[in-house]
Order: sequence, then C-alpha cells, then structure tokens
Amino acid sequence: MGLVLSFSFLLMVLFPALSTSEDPFICSRATYYGSPDCLGTPSGACGFGEFGRNINGGDVGAVAKLYKNGTGCGACYQVRCTQPQLCTEDGVKILVTDHGQGDNTDFILSARGFGKLAHPNMDIELMAHGVIDIEYRRVSCQYPGYNLMFKVHENSRFPDYLAIVILYQAGQKDITAVELWQEDCQQWTGMRRAYGGVWDMANPPKGPLNLRFQVSGDNGQKWVQLRNVIPSNWKAGVAYDSAMQLF
Repeated sequence: MGLVLSFSFLLMVLFPALSTSEDPFICSRATYYGSPDCLGTPSGACGFGEFGRNINGGDVGAVAKLYKNGTGCGACYQVRCTQPQLCTEDGVKILVTDHGQGDNTDFILSARGFGKLAHPNMDIELMAHGVIDIEYRRVSCQYPGYNLMFKVHENSRFPDYLAIVILYQAGQKDITAVELWQEDCQQWTGMRRAYGGVWDMANPPKGPLNLRFQVSGDNGQKWVQLRNVIPSNWKAGVAYDSAMQLF
C-alpha cells in the first residue's frame, strides 16, 4: 500500500522547522459574541463540538473569508487591535472554530478572547466599542503534550457511516483532502468534506483503517499516510491518537 514506514522521516521531509511568524499584518475589524461563560460554542460550523468551546482556553472565534469553506477550521491567528491606549501590543492568539461575519468584520471573537486584546482592567471599556479596528496574521497552532487526533463524530453509525474530525492540528498547514484505503479494490477513496472540519464516508472499509490526508502550505501540497489510525471497532464520540503531530 505504500504506507509510510517512519514517522520521524516523514516529519523531517514534510514539516521543516517552523520559523517565527513574520508574515505582515492585515488590517480588518473584529467584534465579539456573547456566551454565559465567555468561551466558545459547541455548535460552531467547524463541527468541533466541546473541543471548540474550550480549546485554547476559550480564545476562539468565527471568521468570514478565512473560513475558506471549512479548510480554515483549526487555523490560528494573532489578532491585535489598533488602539494602543486600550490594547496590548501582542494581542491574543485566536483559534478558528466557527464561520460568521459581523459589521464588515473578519473576526467574531469569544468574549474572553476579545477581552484579552485590552490592557489589564480595560476590557470592559474595549468591549463597549462593540466593533474595533484590528490587524491579524497567521501563526502556528501549538498543543504541547498532544498528538494529532481523529475523533469519530457523534453522528457516525457503525459500521455503515463514518464521519471524523481532526483535532489538535499543530503548525500552519491546511488539510485539504482525506482518503481511506480500500483493501478490496486496492485503492485510496476520498472522504467527503461534509461541512467545516468534518469528513465523512458511507460504507467505510472494514477492519482497522489506513488513512491519508493532504496538507498544503508554503511548500505546496503533500500527502501524509497513517496505518491503522482508527480501529476496526470504532465508536462514535471517541477520539483516536495518531501518535504523530504536524510541525
């Protein structure tokens, strides 16, 4: 099947060490949405569920054009406002978990993330503005202690319908395609992007699943192949550890 034999070799070839992000900032606008605990929402368009509510300490957000039909799900951005009297120079790192657009905004942040743009004790004053001018740039996602994980979506029905969500995706790569190995016909078959970060397939292969996904970045597109990443008796709602990470 031509599956990768060495994860360490794979990572050295496909994912060279990331330099610090020096991409130029892009000017835009941002607002925030209300929630009882100021965190994200489990019903975000990316399909992350509770992961989308709590990940990154709740510093999450919905994006407009950066959503990219779901490819932008899980990307991280440094966002900072352009009012130095109210806001810090570093701003906040936001993880994309949803799709949405406000008043000519590129970001709708969780209340917690929006408040972290401000200097200490000035978050209430900043939030009173409602919509603010910002600048942003793509930065690497980092999940110390976590490997890339494949969660079987709660809507999956064993063994006839499989939907997965890819969680804890580090670095700055976008996942643009996912395929499963069909042993009976000796070929890779593409999963469908159902919505957001959710990929699905009716009548998936039986047995432990060999999976590959395509990543894109500054160096073009590459395929990453994983053997037996999802067990034969997979269960809805369970996340399976890939034992690797993207860097």
